[in-house]
Amino acid sequence: MRITVRDAVAADMPALRELFLRSRQETFVWQPAGAFQLTDFEAQTEGERLRVAEDDGGQLAGFVSVWEPDHFIHHLYVHRPHHRRGIGRVLLRALPGWPATHYRLKCLRANVPALAFYAACGFVEIGAGSAEDGEYLLLESGGKDGR
Repeated sequence: MRITVRDAVAADMPALRELFLRSRQETFVWQPAGAFQLTDFEAQTEGERLRVAEDDGGQLAGFVSVWEPDHFIHHLYVHRPHHRRGIGRVLLRALPGWPATHYRLKCLRANVPALAFYAACGFVEIGAGSAEDGEYLLLESGGKDGR
């Protein structure tokens, strides 16, 4: 399968909203049923650079949102049917300056699969904290490509 990564455009927004909602509902099962809304996407990604991954059929396979001034990865989601196909890694590698630029992100401790993914991609723990949705680790890319 061939994956293309590009900047998001206005026409992507309905599919991105849906992917964002469904991914959060499927991932954060410990949250209350009504914790996530379709309208959350715009508020959660305002001012961020959005990069999307499309499969060879032109279907949205995933996205990453980055607050560029701080090289902070705010969201990275892959559509469930595309899991374990390397799309998350492709999205990371498409970030400006990857792997030399050090990117940071927060990942909830309860999200064990995501923590394993980021470790495999060369992220290391540099801190920890707690927020309203749970305890998290602050991770930083290690300047490696995590192959």
